[in-house]
Amino acid sequence: MVQTSIVPEEAERFGRLAGDWWDPGGASAMLHKLNPVRLKYIRDMIDQHWQRDECSRRPLEGRTALDVGCGAGLLAEPLARLGASVTAIDASPEVIHVAREHASAMGLAIDYRAGDVQQLEGQFDLITCMEVIEHVADPAAFLKALAKRLAPDGLLVMSTPNATSWSRLMMITIGEGLGRIPKGTHDFDKFISPERMKMLLADAGFKCLDVEGIAWSPTRGLHLSDDVRLNYLVAAVHA
Repeated sequence: MVQTSIVPEEAERFGRLAGDWWDPGGASAMLHKLNPVRLKYIRDMIDQHWQRDECSRRPLEGRTALDVGCGAGLLAEPLARLGASVTAIDASPEVIHVAREHASAMGLAIDYRAGDVQQLEGQFDLITCMEVIEHVADPAAFLKALAKRLAPDGLLVMSTPNATSWSRLMMITIGEGLGRIPKGTHDFDKFISPERMKMLLADAGFKCLDVEGIAWSPTRGLHLSDDVRLNYLVAAVHA
């Protein structure tokens, strides 16, 4: 059985990007473009799952959130602003250091930890895991670890690239080839289709509630869509 989800080479690669993680024009520029799209979906799922007022500024007030593979906090900080008590974990100590400094400068109290979710304790109302599962050692074991951390009435939201020729073209051939995404970020063999994701979720004890695509067009840029060929988001709960 895999005892850790961390692939050391992956952690080191992302650690080298820590210095300019918060620069919208830096190596993590694509994450800055993705973040508003992810947040819109996460907010919609929160409002539906807990029947919250869509106009509420703090729909996660009184709830706990865990952001897995948090990087330097691009998602963890908005979750804290939505009212959650946030724990955020990443395999790279370098990005966690940057995350702590940035959150402190923003006046946000976020429990940042460097390590592996499979060694984490406790349960959380909301778990987010953006563009992470395609980087772990064993996706099935990773999802089972997330299931242990999700509270009984909890909500899991994930995103990952689809295993299509379109995602390979856009994310690796063009994205990495033109330097818009750091070279070596993606391994196409680790991309997961929505169909396989649903099977993995079911095997880990989850029920898939929703799948929505993240598409790109010249006029709209990255946006939520029925088109899942490039990238997609998944919402799930305990079965």
